This record gives sequence, C-alpha cells and structure tokens, in this order.
Amino acid sequence: MTTQSAAIPAFRKAASSPALTASLAVTLIAAATIAGAWFFQLVLEILPCPLCLEQRYAYYLAIPLGALTGLAARSGAPRPLLLAGLAILALAALANAGLGTYHSGVEWGLWKGPTDCTGPVVNLGRAGDLLLRLDTVKVVRCDEVQWRFLGLSLAGYNVLISLLMAAIAAWGFVRTAQRG
Repeated sequence: MTTQSAAIPAFRKAASSPALTASLAVTLIAAATIAGAWFFQLVLEILPCPLCLEQRYAYYLAIPLGALTGLAARSGAPRPLLLAGLAILALAALANAGLGTYHSGVEWGLWKGPTDCTGPVVNLGRAGDLLLRLDTVKVVRCDEVQWRFLGLSLAGYNVLISLLMAAIAAWGFVRTAQRG
C-alpha cells in the first residue's frame, strides 16, 4: 500500500525538500491572506487604514518570493540561494508581525499611532455641495477597529498569520541548512 505523498510525484518531491514545502506553504498562506484582505475591503467594504495597507507589503513580497524560492528548490538550485530566500521570507514575516503588534496596540489604546488617515479623494464640485460631499467621505483611522472576531481585529490576526509564516520559513531554513 502506498501513501498519497508516495503515489503522486509532485508530493514526493515536496516531502523530500523542506525548502520547497516551506516556500510553497508560505506562498499559499500569503495569497490566501491577501485575498481575504481584498475580500474585506472590496466586498464587505471594511476599508483599510494606513497601517493596514503597510501590513500588506510583506504579503506582496512573500507571494512572488515564495513562488520563486519554491521553483528554485524544485529545480535543484544551490542551497545558499534557497537559504537566502527562506531567510528573507522569515524576516519579512517577523517584521510584519511586529508592525501588526504595533497596530494592535494602537487599536487597544496602549500607545499613540500615526496621525494620518485615509479616505477617498473625491471631486468636491461646487462650493454649495462642499459640506454634503465632506459628509460622504469615510475616513479610516488606525485606532478604530472596524471588525473583530473572537476579540481580535484584523491586525491581531495579521500578527498570528505572520508568526505562522515566519515559523514555517524558519523551519524550512533550518531543515535545508541541516541537509549538508
């Protein structure tokens, strides 16, 4: 009897290469997370604040870098290249967890956040319509939570997801380094 990973060659390759497994896992998690962020923004109309937008940068890095590291691992690239890709993934995720922690602290009122806010740029039109148009602009503040689930905001979930991605990338790094 064969296992699923032994029966399908692609799974066998991933199971034998921690760099491939880790980089693909980070890529999939990052893609699912950014898709979720866009869903909240575009479908549920929960608009991001400036800190929310900054937290997306790590995912925008992790998706292509994770895919490239996975392709490099699959094609038998040199170990130092794989280690570099995994290290950058881990460090970017850790930095993002730090930014998410900062944002969560701002939301909980533990410390002051940035003073800038975002809102759509609109054509204000005639002077008589100015007050009416200003009332329709939704300004998103970093210290106001728009959505919570189980007591955590989206910034809190970003911390958990980023720590998971960092742990997976670090696991891939250590296992790849041990393969001497």
